[in-house]
Amino acid sequence: MKRIRLKSTDFRKRRFNLFISLFLQTGKFLRVLDVGGTRFFWEAIDSEELDRLEIVLLNLTDTETIHPRFTSHVGDACDMAEFQDNEFDVVFSNSVIEHVGDFKQQRRMAQEIKRVGSGYFLQTPNYYFPFETHFRLPLFHYLPHKLQTALLKFDYIGRRYKLHNPELQTAVELVESVRLLTGKELRELFSEAIIVNEKFLGLTKSFMVYSKPMSNNRLHL
Repeated sequence: MKRIRLKSTDFRKRRFNLFISLFLQTGKFLRVLDVGGTRFFWEAIDSEELDRLEIVLLNLTDTETIHPRFTSHVGDACDMAEFQDNEFDVVFSNSVIEHVGDFKQQRRMAQEIKRVGSGYFLQTPNYYFPFETHFRLPLFHYLPHKLQTALLKFDYIGRRYKLHNPELQTAVELVESVRLLTGKELRELFSEAIIVNEKFLGLTKSFMVYSKPMSNNRLHL
């Protein structure tokens, strides 16, 4: 019997293909802000298409950039005051908004994405999907935080996250670093967006949320 696996690379490829079909218009130049991203996500793109992109990687720490189309910028996803309104054609973010804090912080990130980008495309896991993909454990995210922390302190789990005999605070911080969103919450944050359900075995594993730039945006020939 063939074993069914959750392959994150397959899902990333599908997201990437959707992004290309939505935003990479023939003959257009695109300025992209990738919130929480690295250059590795973009390596699959055709070199000719990459030449039509200018990608700013926004992270809490400096990230490696080799290709001249990439620029690294240190900043906060919830406070992008250094960027002007509609400075970017598209704001891109893959599996980041669930890591910025509570719902108030997630709202701030959503507001900043919509402010600095004429359009946006982001992905985030679904709270109601029974397998927690960050910790690779079924139903883990439904447990109380104290029990989650206790589980992470077990050797066979902790080693996966370099938490061999971890200090309690380290495990607590790891548990609190993830807050998954429901579809209803996403709709509240991005009321004007199109939300696509990313399916696995008939269940919604995650959401892709996007809003294309208006016809009077910064895209140019």
